[in-house]
Amino acid sequence: MRAARRERYGTPSVIRIEDVAVPTPADDEILVRVHAATVSRTDCALLSASPFILRFMTGLRRPKSKALGTDFAGRVEAIGSRVRSFAVGDDVWGINDLGAGSHAEYLVISGDDSVARMPTGLSFEEAAASIEGAWYAYSITQRAALEKDRRVLINGATGAIGSALLQICVSLGANVTAVGNTKNLELLRSLGAARVIDYEQEDFTRDDQVYDYVFDAVGKSTFGACKRLLTPRGVYVSSEPGPGWQNPFLALLTPALGRQRVVFPIPIDRKAFLEVIGRLVTEGHFRPVIDRAVSLDAVQEAYAYAASGQKTGSVVLKLAA
Repeated sequence: MRAARRERYGTPSVIRIEDVAVPTPADDEILVRVHAATVSRTDCALLSASPFILRFMTGLRRPKSKALGTDFAGRVEAIGSRVRSFAVGDDVWGINDLGAGSHAEYLVISGDDSVARMPTGLSFEEAAASIEGAWYAYSITQRAALEKDRRVLINGATGAIGSALLQICVSLGANVTAVGNTKNLELLRSLGAARVIDYEQEDFTRDDQVYDYVFDAVGKSTFGACKRLLTPRGVYVSSEPGPGWQNPFLALLTPALGRQRVVFPIPIDRKAFLEVIGRLVTEGHFRPVIDRAVSLDAVQEAYAYAASGQKTGSVVLKLAA
């Protein structure tokens, strides 16, 4: 099979397409023919081992695994002798944020891991684009305890996390103001934003409205810059640790200092999330946003583009015709 692999941490230039053996599933594993996966901010972080703390999980000097890719959608090709929850021919999707090896034509994964049957009515590309960003987005709403009828501002609402966060907030009954670039304002409205702010024309932190929640889905702002936007009991959440890793620290400190607080969104259980996103898709509350779909041969370019911060929604790798 063909697979994207790397020998060391670095830029997209370290990625190589190699021919390797198709893996054999263990007794508790399934073999998946990968049809689609995404190239995400998480994948870029794992490729470069940035922030450095990732190395304590993925390998201090060199990556423990040469494989790349964290989410996938595909079809079960074989099952281990102890697997009872899947059958050959099942269409499945899954995620492992520390590496699923999904930028390859086949992968193996435990049947008890974060893998589930895909909802009907989705293409493999759409299914892959519904997972990683939405997992982080749903984690944000759960950790922040988002309540119905609250006013929410989302910075970076056009990325994979942001576009998913917008739709999930709307599905939970929030009134959402979405911040994005000029070309995507109509997209944001179509996803349910009640109001949009064009960051190419104005600084959202100078907005004259206040919000119960400010969610920074791209991690480019700070609590200090957004504090004036919050109600007296408002909540700020960023998808990144922030300058000097201030957001985890502030998440511990702010509850004791005042009523406004920072929440650090530790992701929720991946397997439980697959059931949630499956329901949202089935009920019509979520549709994935795909910037582009490319072949495995363009994987270096896909990583470079995902790392640029310019993508709208997800970048999808197509791994099967």
